[in-house]
Amino acid sequence: MYRYDEFDAGFVADRVAAFRDQVARRLTGEMTEEQFRPHRLMNGLYLQLHAYMLRVAIPYGTLNARQMRKLAHIARRYDKGYGHFTTRQNLQYNWPSLIDTPAILDELASVEMHAIQTSGNCIRNVTADHFAGAAADEVEDPRPYA
Repeated sequence: MYRYDEFDAGFVADRVAAFRDQVARRLTGEMTEEQFRPHRLMNGLYLQLHAYMLRVAIPYGTLNARQMRKLAHIARRYDKGYGHFTTRQNLQYNWPSLIDTPAILDELASVEMHAIQTSGNCIRNVTADHFAGAAADEVEDPRPYA
């Protein structure tokens, strides 16, 4: 399981603070949707037909219990009570309000999670067998290569 080091924690905290400012500027009209678009996409936030969608990174598709509880809490508090796991083993929330997205990113950071590089033309999550690293008959554990 991927764990944050000091650099990762600081980087994510700085990113959340910057995004909080960008969202505030978008909500007050200082920034147009077109100007806001690259900022939201860098933070995993898509604008769909009827609502925003936030994609959350789950490195290697592996979660601990604390992270899973946090994802459920976010779904209940900021969405419609559920999220969707993707084919790339990430999670999507399909109904967060824009004003809540910085708080969601703060909540994710509290359990070493983020939404950075989960959209656009970037390297996405790598998927593997769900028994990777645990199967007795495994020829090679793919997780270190991921």
